[in-house]
Amino acid sequence: MMDPINYLKRFDAYPVDENFLQDLARLQSLHMQHIPFENLDVIRKVPIYLNLETIYDKVVNQHRGGYCYELNGLFCWLLQEIGFDAKMISATVMKPDGTYAKKDTHAAILVELDTPYLVDAGFGDSTISPIPLGGERATDNSGTYSIDEIEPGVHQLTRENNGEEKVLYRFTLDEKQLEDFHEGCIFNQVSKDSTFTHDDIVTRATPEGRITLSGLTLTRTINGEKHKEQLTEEDKMKVLEKEFGIVLNTKKPLPN
Repeated sequence: MMDPINYLKRFDAYPVDENFLQDLARLQSLHMQHIPFENLDVIRKVPIYLNLETIYDKVVNQHRGGYCYELNGLFCWLLQEIGFDAKMISATVMKPDGTYAKKDTHAAILVELDTPYLVDAGFGDSTISPIPLGGERATDNSGTYSIDEIEPGVHQLTRENNGEEKVLYRFTLDEKQLEDFHEGCIFNQVSKDSTFTHDDIVTRATPEGRITLSGLTLTRTINGEKHKEQLTEEDKMKVLEKEFGIVLNTKKPLPN
């Protein structure tokens, strides 16, 4: 059974008395510090289904993370349960080479307060705070973010870091349901063009920045400075448990 209180406990949060921006910001920050973005099931050929009960069991009961459909799908449900005016939206991610990934395959959240805010607990290394639509800039340890309407109905999330601007993704405000991401979820589990099918990625925010495991490389970002460490497979399993609270089933992955 899906219990909002148990889910809140999973990321050290407690029920909110009011649905204000500071309450939303606290929930997002805590969620991203305690529930990692991770693709471990994708790499191990464990199917991911867009079913909230299944996702809840994985994230809350099994103490795992997930990728955007899982994290934002479940977080959006929680926000609705505790009284926020929240809905899922789709986004198209810009890849490092400046081209766009498959259209509308990223799931994010829009919350209506005094103005609409973008909330994204499932984009890995990104903002830990709600970002208002309309160009107002918001800064945290990972950079300065802003959202601009680049054409009617199309908005763009940009991050500035060390004087360089980078477009993260563009999105519309059309409401989506979790099942609308079925095609994208399959694509991101099986396609060689997916970012998530090549190596393990596990990352979570910290009060000082972020900790990220990519393959056998552990990166700690502390106040903007990156510190890298190469791991053995044995080290990696220890890091997963100590830093991310994840204990993997040790069965070998299925063959391709």
